[in-house]
Amino acid sequence: MDSPSSVRRRSTVHDVARAAGVSRGTVSRVLNGGYVSDGARAAIEQAIHEVGYVPNTAARNLVRQRTQAVGLIVHEPHSLFLEDPNIGGILLGANTALSEADYQMVCLVVDTARDTDRVARYLSGGFVDGVVVISAREHDPITAVVSRLGLPAAYVGHPPDISGAWVGIDNRGAARAVTQRLRATGRRRIGIIAAALDRDSGTDRLAGFREALGEDFDPALVEPVPLYAFADGAAGMERLLARVPDLDGVFAASDAVAAGAMQALRAAGRRVPEDIGVVGFDDSAWARRTTPHLSTVHQPAEGLGVAAAQAVLAQLGGDESARKGIILDAPIVWRGSA
Repeated sequence: MDSPSSVRRRSTVHDVARAAGVSRGTVSRVLNGGYVSDGARAAIEQAIHEVGYVPNTAARNLVRQRTQAVGLIVHEPHSLFLEDPNIGGILLGANTALSEADYQMVCLVVDTARDTDRVARYLSGGFVDGVVVISAREHDPITAVVSRLGLPAAYVGHPPDISGAWVGIDNRGAARAVTQRLRATGRRRIGIIAAALDRDSGTDRLAGFREALGEDFDPALVEPVPLYAFADGAAGMERLLARVPDLDGVFAASDAVAAGAMQALRAAGRRVPEDIGVVGFDDSAWARRTTPHLSTVHQPAEGLGVAAAQAVLAQLGGDESARKGIILDAPIVWRGSA
């Protein structure tokens, strides 16, 4: 074991300045992105390499009162966090934007009331500079904590009680358009497996479906399920088919729900699309796992993550105009399921 005297001392700014033959202030300007001459910068960079200097980021952040971290809060069951490709896409997009700005992303999954309390304590401890929130509900306790702390925040989706920055798509318009496209194939008894009606995306997709059918809308053709999950799609399809045996079309509120519905249809001896046309929503990896491949709405998950993270970073930079809503395009992708 090394003795204390044999342990190498951590190099300091003073060591860099001495090796480069410049002042400590000149070294600090280089480390903080300030202007110095090209010759001085080259000498300092060479000295940093020679003495093995590593900036003490924790100390610098303490002085600046910044953590260089942004929390990504996912308000979903732990199982759905792993199953839903959209969450993964949003995560990757947010991480890309944060990494480019030299910020660390911290993932926080909220499923239970205990999770809410834990995350609330974490946020109150000042461990992140801002947050991106996925799947917030109306009157969400985490939203209340974020608001109380005054944290720079951006929401993926737009619960009615959110007044700050958010990014999303026109769920209502996209659901209306894909249902109209399904109806144009000649389907007349079209049902919906309506997932996640406790948040704006779910209620907006149901509203768009209802608008597309107009006077032909029948409440008996609505089958609500809790989550955008494969298992909920399968169970919802079984119930809907039992209640409406002459069903010939289905709008599933997500691709995972649609994939589960198609499994239930196969088990019931119904062919897709010959007997029943099926459309989904998201254009996620689920859409290409099904046979036939799924007609759906393209949700730009990574783009949502990038835009949300950029909105938080802009707020951290003092740009108050970043506290607004952003709508991204969500076109229909037509494949073989309908």
